Amino acid sequence: MGGVRPRNALVRQESRMRILLVQDTDWISRNAHQQHHVAERLNLRGHDFLIIDHDLLWQSSDATGLLSKRQVFDNVSKIMSDADINVIRPRILRVPFLDYVSMLVTYRREIAAQLREFRPDVVIGMYLLTNYLVLGALKRMRTPLVVLILEPNSEMIPLRVLRPIGKIIESRVLRGADRVIVINEALRDYAIRMGACPEKTRVIRAGIDTELFGRNVDGSSVRQHYGIGECDIVLFFMGWLYHFSGLPELLEEMAKCNRADLAVKLLIVGDGDALEELQRKRAELGLEDYVVLAGKQPYEKIPEFIAASDICLLPAHDNAIMRDIVPIKMYEYMAMGKPVIATRLHGLLREFGDDNGVLWIDQSKDSLKKAMELVNEGTIKTHGEAARQFVRTNDWATVVDEFEQVLYECIESKRSPPHHARDAHDVSHPSKKQNSG
Repeated sequence: MGGVRPRNALVRQESRMRILLVQDTDWISRNAHQQHHVAERLNLRGHDFLIIDHDLLWQSSDATGLLSKRQVFDNVSKIMSDADINVIRPRILRVPFLDYVSMLVTYRREIAAQLREFRPDVVIGMYLLTNYLVLGALKRMRTPLVVLILEPNSEMIPLRVLRPIGKIIESRVLRGADRVIVINEALRDYAIRMGACPEKTRVIRAGIDTELFGRNVDGSSVRQHYGIGECDIVLFFMGWLYHFSGLPELLEEMAKCNRADLAVKLLIVGDGDALEELQRKRAELGLEDYVVLAGKQPYEKIPEFIAASDICLLPAHDNAIMRDIVPIKMYEYMAMGKPVIATRLHGLLREFGDDNGVLWIDQSKDSLKKAMELVNEGTIKTHGEAARQFVRTNDWATVVDEFEQVLYECIESKRSPPHHARDAHDVSHPSKKQNSG
């Protein structure tokens, strides 16, 4: 998977970018998202990447001590085995809420240090707090800030009372950003409402690893491992298990069926906030033989799980967090020729419309009914092929081409006066690569 370099891997020495990406979440343990795909593929094209991340899951780890240690992870790769990315995790106070307060000090220092030592050509910001700190650090510098939005960040704040403050911070960051990249049209509308300049806001959709998520993946070993018969209809969900994922409601609908009439099995890959609830419900409702909780799986194994399924699911609640987003898994489901049953969310509707392999439901609990309609109509393969055709051009090479070009343009517009414009690719520092750890 990682052994073949992308077609633009032979980058001219003078075109190499040094890119600092800063985010408020865990780069290493959390699922692979847009930023992982883009960063690793850009790295394989010859660009230097440094990540500053946050140990978001510290409360569920075995970590001890009131103050964490600064950590440096070298040669990190999540998707492309040849990727060579360093990750720095600054210190935090291991106290709920105070962990974020401590970031105001420790992350401010780390960001300032890496701006001096790593000397990035461009900074990519991902989330609220670190975006705010990066914007302040870049105030007197000519290094541009590109904000990448995958979700409505202010709505993701767990404490509702803090969300108005989050909106103020997000608005300030978006107004100050040199470029804003979003992954769908609904998020572009959101970013502009929050203050982003329309002319500086660009939609770059999620991509698909067409070699990994291909036609000829065999899911039979997954079925055998979990005791799923050849004739069973498998509904599949993967990803972080939020309480608003809609899966608890699906289990309740499955429990209402007579076991002799229950013709489907539910296969769930992932972990998260709702895992314990799902485990409890499965036991309470007597669905142990019908619901498989496979836990978190390696990224390279995911195609086998999708291949083992018949219909894929995104039955999330229609809330402020989910309304405008389009998860990467939608494209991966569809690339493998699977129809998707999804809640009628604004962002999904704008992205996929009707008759493109996505079957719409109004409420999470309607997932089972819609799945049985497809089974009874015999249209699973027809809808699956429509899904495959719709996303056939969404390959990562094209996505990374667009992302790379935006970064080049942003660097050039920030650093070069119009009458002294230079080649847009001449963005490297004369110094050799430094070890930031």
